Amino acid sequence: MQIKDRQQFLTVLAAIAVALLVIDKLIAPPLTDFWDARAKRIQTLSDQVKHGDQMLKRQRWIRGDWADIQAATLTNDTTAAEQQLYHAIDRWTQSSGVSVNSITPQWKDSSDASYKTIECRVDASGNIERVSQFLYELENDPMALKLQSIEITANDSTGQQLAMGVQISGLVLTPSQKTK
Repeated sequence: MQIKDRQQFLTVLAAIAVALLVIDKLIAPPLTDFWDARAKRIQTLSDQVKHGDQMLKRQRWIRGDWADIQAATLTNDTTAAEQQLYHAIDRWTQSSGVSVNSITPQWKDSSDASYKTIECRVDASGNIERVSQFLYELENDPMALKLQSIEITANDSTGQQLAMGVQISGLVLTPSQKTK
């Protein structure tokens, strides 16, 4: 090989090396980032499709559960909802045998217009069996209630009589949400 051919060969080889370096440092990273982002997006969409398929397969069960939840909520009429709650407390009281000292309901509007809650403080007293039976009845009632807090203190020096303060929250859906 002659010197001129060798110089041309080395020049072409150097140009190829520089081109490969430019491709490696300037062109390949954005392309690989784009490819990785695209692969992640495809994976996310694939996961969403799988989740959607699962939701469609469970649609009847989910709608049935939602219907049960709607049926268990308190009525939208404030007076009737309070009466429902009073009747439930009366059932629990009669079933357990506790003595109710006071019932204090208070309505709470939510930032979401689709529901509101009624919070009710119940102060009662009784022995440990009656108090536990009252709590059992409250927890197993099908009504859409949430037990917010419980305070139990002894009323006598032996701890045979207990005073209980219970904070209950009841769910009320607006009519537009109930009919959907």
